[in-house]
Amino acid sequence: MNINVLVGIIIPLVGTLLGSALVYIMKKPTMNKNIERILLGFAAGVMVAASVWSLINPSIEMASNQGKIAWLPASIGFILGILFLLGLDNLIPHLHLHSNEPEGKKAKIKKTTMMLFAVTLHNIPEGMAVGVALAGAIDGSISMASAIALAIGIAIQNFPEGSIVSMPLRSEGMTKNKAFSYGVLSGIVEPIGAIITILLTSLVVPILPYLLSFAAGAMIYVVIEELIPEAMEGEHSNIATIGFSIGFIVMMILDVALS
Repeated sequence: MNINVLVGIIIPLVGTLLGSALVYIMKKPTMNKNIERILLGFAAGVMVAASVWSLINPSIEMASNQGKIAWLPASIGFILGILFLLGLDNLIPHLHLHSNEPEGKKAKIKKTTMMLFAVTLHNIPEGMAVGVALAGAIDGSISMASAIALAIGIAIQNFPEGSIVSMPLRSEGMTKNKAFSYGVLSGIVEPIGAIITILLTSLVVPILPYLLSFAAGAMIYVVIEELIPEAMEGEHSNIATIGFSIGFIVMMILDVALS
């Protein structure tokens, strides 16, 4: 495993770690609602832009180069990604931010644990996205610069996500150290998913167009199901829209500039 691939795997986790570390800086155990909205919107914007420029567009281009119907693998993979996250959403017991109604299978699990599961659940497609992009870079189907751009974009949006995990856990009575640890733990699934995908590169490459769009579909599911509704709660939701726009532009620039 070369150094670029290793960096690509680690970068997203660094974003989560730094975001979770905000629990040591913030004086209050709860985050300002407007800051939370703009961070959620920002994360959503990054994920939508990453889905289009770093995953769906390469999927279409790759399928065309392979002599396939250009839009077919992207469409099939996207739908399967949506269905995959829908299945996990209904299977894994979890609790969304500011909600008292658990989702998924009923289980006697602590509220803090279900909150952790909620973030871990939507980190799964991000890990897959980085993994398939790096697998494509290893094969030469995608440029390494594009794969690293995606990893950086995921890391940027992991920063607010890390804080959005650790801060509520702190407000639930956890110590700062424990809240930080849980925040970092929620992001561990990303490098694990990326490493597994890379180790299976020889098997992945033939179906890479499908996997790229699969990861995109899974990420879009998270954006629509979780990030946007949470960002739009209450008054002044236009702040979240601004955050989304900034996140989208940042990820678009990253992908275009580094490709």
